[in-house]
Amino acid sequence: MRRIIPIAPHRTRGLPPPAMPTGAAPDGALLRDALGRPLRDLRISVTDRCNFRCSYCMPAEAFAHGHAWMQHSELLRFEEITRLARCFVARGVRKLRITGGEPLLRRGLERLIEQLAALRTPDGAPLELALTTNGTLLARRARALKDAGLQRVTVSLDALDEALFARINGVGASPRGVLEGIDAALAAGLVPLKVNVVVRRGSNEGQIVPLARHFRGSGVALRFIEYMDAGGAHGWRMAQVVPSVQVLARLQREFPLAPLAPAAPGETATRYAWLGAGGQPDARLGEIGLISSVTQPFCHECCRARLSMDGKLFLCLFATQGYELRDVLRSGASDAELDAAIAAIWSARHDRYSALRTSLSPEARQAPRVGMSYIGG
Repeated sequence: MRRIIPIAPHRTRGLPPPAMPTGAAPDGALLRDALGRPLRDLRISVTDRCNFRCSYCMPAEAFAHGHAWMQHSELLRFEEITRLARCFVARGVRKLRITGGEPLLRRGLERLIEQLAALRTPDGAPLELALTTNGTLLARRARALKDAGLQRVTVSLDALDEALFARINGVGASPRGVLEGIDAALAAGLVPLKVNVVVRRGSNEGQIVPLARHFRGSGVALRFIEYMDAGGAHGWRMAQVVPSVQVLARLQREFPLAPLAPAAPGETATRYAWLGAGGQPDARLGEIGLISSVTQPFCHECCRARLSMDGKLFLCLFATQGYELRDVLRSGASDAELDAAIAAIWSARHDRYSALRTSLSPEARQAPRVGMSYIGG
């Protein structure tokens, strides 16, 4: 029933299926993978298109004019996404995150948000529903997204400097539009709001302190992410990584910070609170997060699955293969058959690329992997 799809650099191509996973969890049981990790988060990509051409994600040379984007018929319909999400929720997922590409390019996205916001866990609790965006279209959509049931957003912003930001995004966009989107999201109540910064040596490490100064006092959670080799990362080198310990040292030279406990099981960020005038943590100021996915991998706690816009299920950001669910859906499969497919796939999962990265051969590290533009970050 299920097909495994090896990854091409920027798009998947179907090949004859190998043997399928076996040994699924019993009906209705919450899932754990082969390493004992639960399934809690599902990241759902809704489009392969983006209005940026960031060099570490969708570089212009690889996604130039004439690039073959997916046809609308290839994309999962909103009703198909919702049906799959309902199956995942029955097996333990408690958080849904909408990604892309740039998800706000998907027409009618508010309708999908409404459908997902109506889902409930087996005990009747609502899900956590979030969205990741580059923020350029957020100012005009924030209120409608909130009204549809979206709870919060994460916005990517790698620099405040106009010229540097224009070079990073590859299309000359200004950070002013992103900041306007952040302000609109805060005004609409899409909180807690997070701002993600991918830090690359030789590029934007000089923006660490200016970004911290800008967002201190805003209530925003500002998160600095180590530059990863996801999807091959188009020439990624370890020398380009600014370790989180160095980011923290820069911040602590300028600002008093205090460590915070993890916000939830499987939390990817090490969190720090701003200290207020009295020398005590002040949540109203926001917080700092450090995501050390290269120097301090957190594979042992990873509880995330990723669903591509064309219905393939990936078990790791660094995956080399995805499992076909769209064809299962469109073949007339019952919910029980969908559940069985999901349970078998997750129960056989053993992915932990980041934990193994330094012990892998150069050939293994350079193997074609799914791109962030295909399944989101």
